[in-house]
Amino acid sequence: MSLLAGGNLKKLNNMDEKVKQYIDKQKSPQKEILQKIRRLIQEVEPSATEAMSYGVPAFKLNGNVIMYAAFANHIGIYPEPDTVKFFAKELVGYETAKGTIQFNLAEPVPYSLIEKIVKYRFGATKTNENTKIQKRS
Repeated sequence: MSLLAGGNLKKLNNMDEKVKQYIDKQKSPQKEILQKIRRLIQEVEPSATEAMSYGVPAFKLNGNVIMYAAFANHIGIYPEPDTVKFFAKELVGYETAKGTIQFNLAEPVPYSLIEKIVKYRFGATKTNENTKIQKRS
């Protein structure tokens, strides 16, 4: 996946100020990993809104969709409990909890898996929103 494909360069540079501060204060390699995850999420769903949520960067579309954060020894992503369940087989070998996935910094970051998770979350959100709209009709 090209992280600058689809003409999203302008949006990629338009970072929420609090998110920018959060990412900028991280050490290497966490800083670079967060930047790459951020670009990946924006490419998957350019219409998502970037903000801080629970003290960490998040992208929202019809509510919190996915959050991500840096720690001393891992990167965490927070895609909601149903997503962790859905990807259980692919997440074997990673630390997981109810709505949390941890990627150890001693191992390569599985960006293609993160991309699949993000696509699932945004797709699930769109499906849930469509279901709500259909129920209202």
